Amino acid sequence: MTTTVESPARSPRLQEFLAQPQKILIDGQWTDAGSGETFTTYDPATGEALATVPRGAAEDIDRAVSAARRAFDTTDWARWRPARRENLLWKISELILSRADDFAELESLDNGKPLGIAAAFDVRSSADCFRYYAGWPSKIQGSVNNPSMLLAPEDAEFHSFTRREPVGVCGQIIPWNFPLLMAAWKIAPALATGNTVVLKPAEQTPLTALLLGQILVEAGVPDGVVNIVTGHGEAGAALSEHSDVDKVAFTGSTEVGKRIVAASAGNLKKVSLELGGKSPNIVFADADIDSAVGGVIQGFTLNSGQACEAGTRVYVHESIYDKFNAALAEQVKALAVGPGNDPESVITPLVSQEQLDRVVGYLEAGKQAGAVALVGGNRDTGYFVEPTVFTGTSEDMSIVQEEIFGPVAVSIPFSGDDEVIAAANRSEYGLAAGLWTQDLSRAHRVASRLNAGSVWVNTYHALDSALPFGGFHQSGWGRELGPESIELYTQVKSVTIAI
Repeated sequence: MTTTVESPARSPRLQEFLAQPQKILIDGQWTDAGSGETFTTYDPATGEALATVPRGAAEDIDRAVSAARRAFDTTDWARWRPARRENLLWKISELILSRADDFAELESLDNGKPLGIAAAFDVRSSADCFRYYAGWPSKIQGSVNNPSMLLAPEDAEFHSFTRREPVGVCGQIIPWNFPLLMAAWKIAPALATGNTVVLKPAEQTPLTALLLGQILVEAGVPDGVVNIVTGHGEAGAALSEHSDVDKVAFTGSTEVGKRIVAASAGNLKKVSLELGGKSPNIVFADADIDSAVGGVIQGFTLNSGQACEAGTRVYVHESIYDKFNAALAEQVKALAVGPGNDPESVITPLVSQEQLDRVVGYLEAGKQAGAVALVGGNRDTGYFVEPTVFTGTSEDMSIVQEEIFGPVAVSIPFSGDDEVIAAANRSEYGLAAGLWTQDLSRAHRVASRLNAGSVWVNTYHALDSALPFGGFHQSGWGRELGPESIELYTQVKSVTIAI
């Protein structure tokens, strides 16, 4: 059951931040939405109102895009020397770390996640992302080519080379599950490559993006280079379809991703998408069971299962299925459920009533279809649900096929490698996969056959700024992080000079 914990005394800086009127950032200025409308963001653990935030709409997106266009076209921002750009990104990283406690508590309050996870993962990884991309501006390279130029005279000489140049104005739309980290994943490579940005945070969790905006201004990001507009879906739609946006980057559901693709067709803007998942986590007979149980639990309960790469389809070899499930059930039952400010909490509240209704709907659908809850299966008070593992499932069940985005997994037995690989690949998604085995040959063989953008062996949620992240199939287009993200935010130009 959930526990009730008094809210800890907030730091003076965080109290000051929450007490001040929240604004949107356009062209280096903090301002209200043009309509004057606002909305409230809440602590999902208590229902407490945290702050009132401007409800930006199409007119605010237009102002922000115009500012970003001016900064890209009429200032020297895109032509900054690499060392200057690197120093800026490094300073942003350092400033994030200087306010790490504030960011962690604000992320926990606004999203509901455990404070310890927010501090150890979200904030540190966000700072690391800016630090990683601080190393890239001096390493963006083209190539020298040796063309034949068949229509030119035999004695003609040419020098040909390619350049990687920024795409231009980038619309970036981020989700509510890892708000600060998703902002970092998008803003850092965009700045490293000389683009300008209009960021639209999720309406459920806008606060760390606004605090990050303060950091960006303090670090010296020029006016108009990064603009932040809070709002609901209409703001995101306006950004996706805006004719002066050169690229849109989106993280969220596959359904919304498809709408963004349609909206982007007007000016054929570049699109990158990191979308949904229904990731398999495979436990072979030779796995270290203790490690595998712990990894499977982390795979579907991190951030209360509100992670696109969550390992929610658990395949366990039939020879260890009963033993594994017994250990899994025992440990899941022991997980502490409570608010994010309780250091004992592992399962924290879902982000909103809407998300709670969605997850509870899947719990009921699973039971009605005949699945059996090995553990959990019910909602708790507030926005909490019990961590749940279903058995007795069939492939046609919604809890097996569809992304739930809560602490809910299914445990399915298998008998052979080919069988489980085929089952793992029978999904419209392909974001991530895990496998647990002590056989190195099997690990390589199975990893090569799984349709997933990330495959983790004897671990799960192994993310790093240097490793590309993205999916196959309907899990998205393109890769974020690593060198691949530099490609997302640059375009190639060929230059040929007759000598």
